Order: sequence, then structure tokens, then C-alpha cells
Amino acid sequence: MGDPKKKHKLYTTPKRPWDFANLEAELKLVGAYGLRNKRELWRHKTELSTLRRRAREMVSMEVAEREQMETEFLGRLHRMGLLPEKGHLDDILSLSVQDLMERRLQTVLFRKGLAKSFYQSRQLISHGHIAISGRKMKAPSYMVTRIDEGSLDYAESSPFVVKTHPLRQDLIVREDVEAAPVE
Repeated sequence: MGDPKKKHKLYTTPKRPWDFANLEAELKLVGAYGLRNKRELWRHKTELSTLRRRAREMVSMEVAEREQMETEFLGRLHRMGLLPEKGHLDDILSLSVQDLMERRLQTVLFRKGLAKSFYQSRQLISHGHIAISGRKMKAPSYMVTRIDEGSLDYAESSPFVVKTHPLRQDLIVREDVEAAPVE
């Protein structure tokens, strides 16, 4: 098993590392979501494969045996924001890596309009300017739950809390331009 104090790999690498189509698809995802490197993408792919494997195992179980496990598992995925409230195991099998990437703190911060780009949102997080429920978050890969999404804001100790900060002014101007009707 190994020493529990030591770090272990949280991802599996591709079976065919030099497959051109796979390399191109990975590079597009890394650029589209502002990831630091491909290891972050591989970690989410591994997490997705784990979720799918658990769903396939539950499908193969007896109905009476899997009922409680299934409701707990689906409830957890609903709280994470990956499935609708009345989701099924088949919905888990149709999840993609993009669904997991959309739940990352870095992506949610950008989509919420608190940063100009994915890269800026990553910088704001790693420098300690973002808080969830008043608690500073420094991990851009933190998976934001539905509950946490409402309490996402700038940290109290951050200079970005002030609405007159230049970054905030740029974001307000950008929102006004996007919201203006096109004639």
C-alpha cells in the first residue's frame, strides 16, 4: 500500500501518450479551462472514470442491494452539481470531463464574472483573494458544490472587496457591455 504520509499519484496517464488526436484534444481542454498542465486534466479524467466504474458496479448489483448506495451516490453527485435532482445511474455514464471542469473553483469564478479570464481567476485564487463562506480558498481545482456557489466572493482581507477597485470597475464595465441590447 505505501506510507500514508507520502503523496501518491491521483491520476493515470493515457495508455497511448503520443496519439496525435488525444494530444490535440487534451491541449484544447487545457487551454479552454486555463489549466496549469495536463496532470490536472488527467486527474479529472481519473475521477470521472472512478465515478463511471462505481455506477457500472451498482447497475450490476441486485435491486434491493443497491437502493441505499444508489440514493447516497446520486445525492452526492447532485450536491456537487453534476446531476439533476432526479438523476439516474445512466446519467452518470453520460458525464464528460467538461462537466467536471465546469465545477472547478477556477471555472465557476470566471463564469460568475468575478474575473476577466480563466488565468486571472486562477491567479486570484492562488493569491488568496477568493473565499467561500468567509473561508479563503487557495486551490483552483476545488470542486464547488451547489451550496458553496452562492457564497463565493472576494475574501475580506483582499483589496478587491472594495467596489471601487480598478479590477472590479473593469468587470462592471464588461458586464454592462455584455448586457446592453444589440441594435
